[in-house]
Amino acid sequence: MSGHHAHSEQDEKAAAAMFEPEGWDERYAGQERFWSGKPNPQLVAAVDALAPGTALDVGCGEGGDVVWLAGQGWRVTGADFSAEGLARAARHAEQAGVADRVDWWQVDARSFAAGTRAYDLVTSHYLHAPDGGMADVTRRLATAVAPGGLLLVVGHAPSHEFTQLSESHRKAMFLAAEILPALPDGFEPVVVEQRTRTLQRDTGPVEAEDSVLLARRTSGD
Repeated sequence: MSGHHAHSEQDEKAAAAMFEPEGWDERYAGQERFWSGKPNPQLVAAVDALAPGTALDVGCGEGGDVVWLAGQGWRVTGADFSAEGLARAARHAEQAGVADRVDWWQVDARSFAAGTRAYDLVTSHYLHAPDGGMADVTRRLATAVAPGGLLLVVGHAPSHEFTQLSESHRKAMFLAAEILPALPDGFEPVVVEQRTRTLQRDTGPVEAEDSVLLARRTSGD
């Protein structure tokens, strides 16, 4: 086995771990704060003018979006498959003084089932299922949206800025139009597009694209 091939296999194994709870548990058990804690800009843009209601954030990680929504008056459930991530998110909610408006739910988006749960807003940011699995995840998330409510799914669009990532990570990225067909009947698209976002890198700011799907549930069927 060549050194390059062995290195590629190691990269793919490390990437595969990032699609599983254990990989994120290990990641969150390390440094004190992994993400910035700031709300994602596409979330702010989508809900800024909305009256607060109930919200579900799937793949909430350390809880930045959950804490922001709760601070805006929403009653929020933060969902993630990483117990370590949820524990860290709960600490951040406590520190922000919004713990009384937040619940936590340990669940894998790939097997997510809403059951009787329904929310005015269901949101997911940068949750990337392997092998093009975001269409199925989007379909599952849509079942948790209450009639009249919104579904917001945001992810990384394929870009030359991500060429350093593993093949499996690049394959998990998606365009908004690719997950649009996953919307069940009774949903009306509001936004289906890529939006440019500035990323701060060690070498300076670079531009990348967010894929944004925002849809409203228009019926209870």
